[in-house]
Amino acid sequence: MTSSLIRGRPRRGTSQISGRVVLALLGGLVGAAWLVLPGLTIRDEGPAASGAERPVAGAVAQGEVGETSAADLVLPLLAVIVVVGVAGYGFFRRRRRARGRTTPGGVPGRAAEPDVAELDKRARALLVAADDSVRVSREELGFVEGGDEVGDVEAFARALRDAEGELAVAFRMRWQYEGGVPQEGAARRHALAGIVGRCAEAGRLLDAQAAAFDRVRGLEEGLGGGLGHALVVAEARFRELAGRTGGAGAALGELGARYGPGATAAVAGHAEQAKDRLVFATARLNQARQRADLGDNERAAGRLRAAEGAIAQAAVLIDGIERLTVELATAAAMVPAALTGGEAEIAGAQESLAYASVPPGELRARVAHADVVLAVVREDLTSGRYDPLDLLRRIVRGVGPVALGRTGVITAAALLCARSAVAGADDVVATHRAAVGSKARTWLAEARRLLAGPASVPDLLTADTLAQQARELAEQDIRLYGHPLDGPAADADGITGAVLGGILLPTEPNGGPPASFGGPRTRDRRGDPPTA
Repeated sequence: MTSSLIRGRPRRGTSQISGRVVLALLGGLVGAAWLVLPGLTIRDEGPAASGAERPVAGAVAQGEVGETSAADLVLPLLAVIVVVGVAGYGFFRRRRRARGRTTPGGVPGRAAEPDVAELDKRARALLVAADDSVRVSREELGFVEGGDEVGDVEAFARALRDAEGELAVAFRMRWQYEGGVPQEGAARRHALAGIVGRCAEAGRLLDAQAAAFDRVRGLEEGLGGGLGHALVVAEARFRELAGRTGGAGAALGELGARYGPGATAAVAGHAEQAKDRLVFATARLNQARQRADLGDNERAAGRLRAAEGAIAQAAVLIDGIERLTVELATAAAMVPAALTGGEAEIAGAQESLAYASVPPGELRARVAHADVVLAVVREDLTSGRYDPLDLLRRIVRGVGPVALGRTGVITAAALLCARSAVAGADDVVATHRAAVGSKARTWLAEARRLLAGPASVPDLLTADTLAQQARELAEQDIRLYGHPLDGPAADADGITGAVLGGILLPTEPNGGPPASFGGPRTRDRRGDPPTA
């Protein structure tokens, strides 16, 4: 894709200015010639006078010549003044227009290019905005899929998939840019412009379907239309999540007692955050019902969308606890097999021709390191309380440099660890959209890309590492973001969590327009009325 920021046009400013200068000089030469020619004519006629009658005729002729010379002086001067004035006006007009551009020579029809720092800042902001739009659109589409409108949502699901594809390419370009690819200055500017274009296209794809999606939902038709059905669906999901929240909190306590606090650190606080989102959802659902009863369907729809956003994030938090419960149980059962498989990989590495190109000293160092790792893991198993996922990671990282996939268990262990890390990092981003910046999202997107590819131990190890780094970056962003609102009422009503989750906007009155299916322009379109 060739960006309009990069395409250039031939520079013709210098040639045009030179042309005007030549025109001025030519006009001056013409005027000078006009002044000189009459004088030459008079001097040529003077010597021809002779005889008695010549003085009288000569006197008359001299008077006529004087009158003619005066007239001839005025016209050339006027011509010179006009030509010089026109040329000067063109020159200074061109020079003033050239100064208004940043490109050399003032290339006509070409907009001023932003500097690289400004373009980079714009690219990072658009990555966040596009990622938020995709996430919110996926959430709201989830409240419609499987319902009575299932036959009408394929176009919206397709638009969402296309937007996800554009966003994935943009994140990949950003990942490469962060790694120094490309290196040349103009190519790096082109890469940033490509990121901007991909993000804009993702938003455009969603914005193009937003109005049609609104018509399918029919939220502004009132309780007799789509709003009544949507309230029923949202309230049913709310009740289901409220019942699961208590059980998830109890399960989290049991996991900590069995495996230790380190095993549950990834979901620490999830149950409390889920309750916070549900408190906010309760208030918004009640307000939606009240507004609908009054016939204020537009505000009722806004409050319903805010409630749906909170319900979706509560589901992410509860799902995270339940998913970790399964992952820990699976990892605990896999550790003994991974130890056995690791031993087989070590034994085979010493005999395999695949490592013939590896210097013997380096191969011995890899094998020795893997032996030490497996020995330490066996000791930790006897302690009684351990983090199964952590043990698997250590086995995979220790044995990975000598593993050739002979048993398959090492690959399976690496896949389990990578999936757990990617899902955990994604949960943090999804429930703290307002705080998490582009870098954490870029690292997460690259980890997700590697996880979706062919299952190889090196790629899975990299995906696991990147996902853990993405989570650390996201948590750092959240700490820097701080507490978005002041006052106990904000915490009591769950508003603080809603702001952190990007459901409400802290800079807008009453939380601003609701997040909904569509791109960045859709939320701007919903600026009135506010959701609170």
